[in-house]
Amino acid sequence: MLESEARLAAAALGLDPGLGVLHVDVQARDSLACDLMEPARPQIDAYLVDWITRQPLRREWFFEERNGNCRLMGRFVSYLSETAPIWARAVAPIAELVAQAFWNSSKGITDEKEGIPTRLTQRRRSEGNGKGFAPKAIPVPRQTKICEVCGAEGVRSRYCKSCAVEVARENMAQVALIGHSKPKTAKVKARISKTLSNHAVANTWWDPSGLPKWLTEKCYSEQIQPRLRDKKIRNIAEAIQVSEPYAALVRSGRRRPHPRHWQKLAELTGVSPDAHGLPRQSN
Repeated sequence: MLESEARLAAAALGLDPGLGVLHVDVQARDSLACDLMEPARPQIDAYLVDWITRQPLRREWFFEERNGNCRLMGRFVSYLSETAPIWARAVAPIAELVAQAFWNSSKGITDEKEGIPTRLTQRRRSEGNGKGFAPKAIPVPRQTKICEVCGAEGVRSRYCKSCAVEVARENMAQVALIGHSKPKTAKVKARISKTLSNHAVANTWWDPSGLPKWLTEKCYSEQIQPRLRDKKIRNIAEAIQVSEPYAALVRSGRRRPHPRHWQKLAELTGVSPDAHGLPRQSN
């Protein structure tokens, strides 16, 4: 799109789009149009980067041929063509500046007032009327900002409210792991696990072999979880050493605690293989 507008701008100013300065002249392209594109290219890049970070591309916009060529579908091309006036305004002052430089070098003229007409921006008409010329700001279309995790639209930052909590929890876990990455004895690990406010390190140090074989995920879901609803939040929080808000989520079933807490919750709810006919297996 930008190349097309650069080609049109060069032709409107009487320049040959095929005679380039920076780009080598080849038969298959208009090298001067490629020259004019370069100063405006960052605006294209900014538009594209802003777009793909706010809205995912759709599969139906593209068609891949058998030879590997990727074609743009008509609906997508129609959407892109709506941005043509933006790139035309972006390349117009660049084309006029280049045309003026060619004019000055060919005639030996140093006074800008004796330059060529500015058909694209109407800059000289404004100056002739006693008005200062200021290029119009180019309004770059902005896409709806989306959450980087779930893709929800209309967020103000990188994440929506729900995903921001999970991301913050993961970041805190990583910080805790870095702070406690030095090797420690089993006794020290057990002591820290009991007093650690952030349970990420304790979960990492936990040995799954210490969990009874009968205490499975199915046992927790079918036997322990239903009985937690009859327990007080305070008792659950004290049993597994967590905050009361998190204990409330555990009791309601909205959060499943780490398996290292299952045995404490089984004791709290009175679940055992003897009392509920669960298959007892040796570790």
